[in-house]
Amino acid sequence: MNNNLTKVALRYRAVFLDINREDINMTSEPTLPVMAFITRLKENGFCVSEELLHALNEVPVTRLAEITECINDVMGVELNWAPLVKEWDVPTGETLADHIVTLMANIFGEEAGFKGTTLPCGHLIPEGTFPLERYNGCPFCGTPFITADFVYKGQGSKLKELRLFNVNDLKHVFSSLLSSATPLDATQKESLEQLLQEFPLPEDAEISMKETIMLVIKCLAEQNKGDEATKWMKTPTDVLRYLWYEKTGHVKIIEPKTLVAHASKMYYHMWGPLDKSMDAAKEMKQKLMLKYDRRACLRVAKWLNALPMTAQQAAENMNPKRGMWVRMIRALRLGEYSCKKGFGHLAEILDVFYKQDYSTWQGQVDMARRENDANRVLGLLKEHPGMFARCLFATMLRFGSDKTLAAFEEIADKIPARLLLSLGNAAETYFDPKKTRLARPITGVVQRIEPNKLLTLYNDDERKAMLESVNNLYITSMANRFAAQKTEAKTIYIDPSLYHIPVSVGDRSSTIQDTSCALMGTRFPVEGDAIRLFLQWGKGLHAQQLDMDLSARITLPFNKVEECAYYNLTCVGAKHSGDIRAIPEMVGTAEYIELSLPELEKAEAKYVVFTCNAYSAGSLSPNLVVGWMDSAFPMVISKKNGVAYDPSCVQHMVRISEGNLSKGLVFGVLNVAKREITWLEMPFTSQTLKGANNESIEALLHKLESKLSVGELLDIKAKAQQLTLMESAEDADEAYTYEWALNPAEVSKLLSGNQ
Repeated sequence: MNNNLTKVALRYRAVFLDINREDINMTSEPTLPVMAFITRLKENGFCVSEELLHALNEVPVTRLAEITECINDVMGVELNWAPLVKEWDVPTGETLADHIVTLMANIFGEEAGFKGTTLPCGHLIPEGTFPLERYNGCPFCGTPFITADFVYKGQGSKLKELRLFNVNDLKHVFSSLLSSATPLDATQKESLEQLLQEFPLPEDAEISMKETIMLVIKCLAEQNKGDEATKWMKTPTDVLRYLWYEKTGHVKIIEPKTLVAHASKMYYHMWGPLDKSMDAAKEMKQKLMLKYDRRACLRVAKWLNALPMTAQQAAENMNPKRGMWVRMIRALRLGEYSCKKGFGHLAEILDVFYKQDYSTWQGQVDMARRENDANRVLGLLKEHPGMFARCLFATMLRFGSDKTLAAFEEIADKIPARLLLSLGNAAETYFDPKKTRLARPITGVVQRIEPNKLLTLYNDDERKAMLESVNNLYITSMANRFAAQKTEAKTIYIDPSLYHIPVSVGDRSSTIQDTSCALMGTRFPVEGDAIRLFLQWGKGLHAQQLDMDLSARITLPFNKVEECAYYNLTCVGAKHSGDIRAIPEMVGTAEYIELSLPELEKAEAKYVVFTCNAYSAGSLSPNLVVGWMDSAFPMVISKKNGVAYDPSCVQHMVRISEGNLSKGLVFGVLNVAKREITWLEMPFTSQTLKGANNESIEALLHKLESKLSVGELLDIKAKAQQLTLMESAEDADEAYTYEWALNPAEVSKLLSGNQ
């Protein structure tokens, strides 16, 4: 239990101790084991709060050792961080000619007069080519021969404070994840899954997000507690969504044929050979086969029979996925169960469904649109506020802004705040006829959407007026919601860092953060003159060819671009540690890129884009870790083996999870002038940096930067509730600190009105 909870607590910058706060002696002096433990934490870049310091005195030495081991594991201290080149900040001088000569030598051999050194991998390195004394492996094939059993520690200039978490604190996190008003990202999902293994589901749990409900139901089903999930099954779509989630892991329901085609297309882009693509399609078909045991059939029959809606309403709800329902009804033997005693409602639903004795709302909307009947369309949309919100912009362009917004304002209070906020975030890009929009379907690959053609019917002033109308709409609505909340507070503190964190709506990360819960779009200020990117992969895998690449693209004046990658190890302001194409046994391997801020500023560089790619494999390796280090103090590079990793200098890192099919990933953008790094996550399908689309990257960056920040949302709250801003958390009735923002689910309560 403790290991799971320790890992979850660390994501919230805390250490889990099974202790009551009342039992802590706040006057006790730290013992020698505690002082040793704090020293180990400092080496990893952490310090402790005063409360945690005194609480540690109550902890057995064995527990301190377990926590230390867990943190070392999360920070990757025991992995191999040796790169290909020993002192890689000094160029080796290798050239393309060295590779060509070496290739010729290995084709024709010593018989053709080539003399040199034969390495353990079998390659002959001719004299006068690569300086072998500089390498930890083969410079020709990228196979490492040396691993490092140490990393640097304690070079970081800024320690991250760890707080105390006990059982009650983790139960609060558990509750906030369950009640989150926004969909959970991959880190939050993994935390929730770990907490579901340790804590029983609260009887009064309020779960608003469909994805969270599906995850909880799956956990209940695995524990044979399917009946407890009945209260969350409100419509047939909820039932179908769970069945789909159980098969695919996705909440969004699409036709099986479409998903098979997606799988085939994705693998074709990643692997290339047609047979791999066909195998992927076969694997997906096998995965989607409808085979259910009696227990599963009975569970679904009970859910449908208990639906709190009429048979006509249920049948209409089933209509959009009618083909899938026909197959599901047969596979789940629902016809058989409908004939049994106590399943009368199920029988009525199936009867209406097969006789098609119902009308559909969507059909009425489509007919009214074809007839260009604005009043009829708007009247129908008001019956389904969520659908109205999702098509608001297109409806404004088709039937006019004033008329559409007047109708929308009548039902705006019925729309979830997160959906309203997403409209404000998306409006600027949508109403600009020159900007493409970005969407990420279930394949994970970001797609560009061209501007709506109807935008050309309006001039710049009219489009600007539409944008302002939408912004005023959601700001006014949020202010009204905050004003309606009861509060006894008179003062408020807003941490300045919260103005650099966007509200988590619309963009979720699919990577795992083991040392934080930062929201995508968070901007990290750079402290020193050097940024060191790192990539570590191959942990837990046997020695094999597995080529992952770390790259950086530098945008210079006059549309000039330079790339630091395996094919170009040095360029203006950047140095690469060498291309490793094979991994050693179990401990993995690493690549680095060092960015020099002074050199980049001198070259007037604008942006540096960070990417990682799977060159030889179909997708990024599971457990691959990527991130960057930053310190006001100089960071050392080992002259002996080139190790440059120091956990105390890590500013941000993420881990690729199982099931991630990304071939490439943009994971950060450095704004050179502002000296800040924006963490973003944009998958793409190319095996090299050259496949990353600049236009898409800038569109995503602009989208994240233009989003409403947590600080700005709190400003709206402060004005609506007439709260006075204070300069310190201690002086305020309500304090919103960076530590509070580490729990995105807690931040989302601002959108649910539960704050």
